[in-house]
Amino acid sequence: MQTFQFALLLIFPALVVVAALKDATSFTIPNWISLALIVAFAPAAFASGASLATIGLCAAAGVAALAAGMGMFAAGWIGGGDAKLFAAATLWLGWPAALPFMLITGMAGGVLTLGLLSLRSGWFEPVLAGSPPWVRKLGAQGGDIPYGVAIAVGALVTFPQGALAQAVGAG
Repeated sequence: MQTFQFALLLIFPALVVVAALKDATSFTIPNWISLALIVAFAPAAFASGASLATIGLCAAAGVAALAAGMGMFAAGWIGGGDAKLFAAATLWLGWPAALPFMLITGMAGGVLTLGLLSLRSGWFEPVLAGSPPWVRKLGAQGGDIPYGVAIAVGALVTFPQGALAQAVGAG
């Protein structure tokens, strides 16, 4: 049974990595990734042995994150895919891991932004000229920030503290 639990839990890191790669290369996070995370949550939660109270707190944290993500999207701070991925990741992490997740995601977003500003400063123009198209797009002046990368970093770092990982560890 433990192998099955771990296999289900691996869905989360695999999908957030796919989301980060997709966002970095295309500035989009396909809806199917967030939807797959949401759909896979229930079987993973029950297989991990999480209590109904824990599952309820995870759902509440996910809904709160969706509301926060929608607010950030409305303010123009993040894209719609970012908001959905943020909520789906929070669903998996639950409470209280949601707070370190938000903090680490924010810090990763700051580092990502500074890195991209540096890349876009003009110093790397000769390197960008011979780069693949997606790298040139990352280095384009005035380009967007693929915040899905920061969300994935926050999710992966806090995943061991998450409700489902803790439920498996306690079981």
